[in-house]
Amino acid sequence: MLEIKNFTKTYGDFKAVDALNLKVNAGEIYGFIGHNGAGKSTTIKAIVGALGFEEGEILINGKSIKDKPTECKKDFAYVPDNPDIYDHLTGVQYLNFICDIYKVKAERTKRIEELATLFGIKDNLGDLTSSYSHGMKQKLVLISALVHNPKLLVLDEPFVGLDPVASHKLKEIMKEICANGGAIFFSSHVLEVVEKLCDRVGIIKKGKLVKEGVVEDLIGDESLERLFLEIATNE
Repeated sequence: MLEIKNFTKTYGDFKAVDALNLKVNAGEIYGFIGHNGAGKSTTIKAIVGALGFEEGEILINGKSIKDKPTECKKDFAYVPDNPDIYDHLTGVQYLNFICDIYKVKAERTKRIEELATLFGIKDNLGDLTSSYSHGMKQKLVLISALVHNPKLLVLDEPFVGLDPVASHKLKEIMKEICANGGAIFFSSHVLEVVEKLCDRVGIIKKGKLVKEGVVEDLIGDESLERLFLEIATNE
């Protein structure tokens, strides 16, 4: 569903990501972790076409994000770590706008109502998004990402701002997407969630993928937090 081949991104003399290679298969939840400045957000922005790059290739469902960006974007949804939404729109206007972009027509209203009910903001859809709390905005953006049933979800810190109930429901949705043949690629600093939720994990440090594999195989009898701290403090 997602394949990164020798992806390298530089800013002047600084190499933010260095020859990154990884794959995310259909049915997998892949956790991408690293310290601040390790290259996570740079990689994610390149995956979704928000950041250009000179070296390497990124394929979404077999298609190049460089060569066929529009075709790729039909297959995935992206939630950034600090999502911006249009404050002059109501919640339902924003979701209808997203549905228009993805040409969601059949059962649009039903899909919006189901997801808004699930995340507990159905009664707020008529309010301007400028009145929403941070958590409500996060829920709205997650709904907008899910409304067109993407094959791949790319999420950067998706649990930030969510209450425990909403976090639990998002985890269940992520598992359901993968059970239906989709895939999830997400970054998070909440290592306990990554450990429990992910099938595979990749750890990036100074732009290089230093560890990758099935969670149980990587951590053994330890925890993901312990492994991450060892890597982060070991030169």
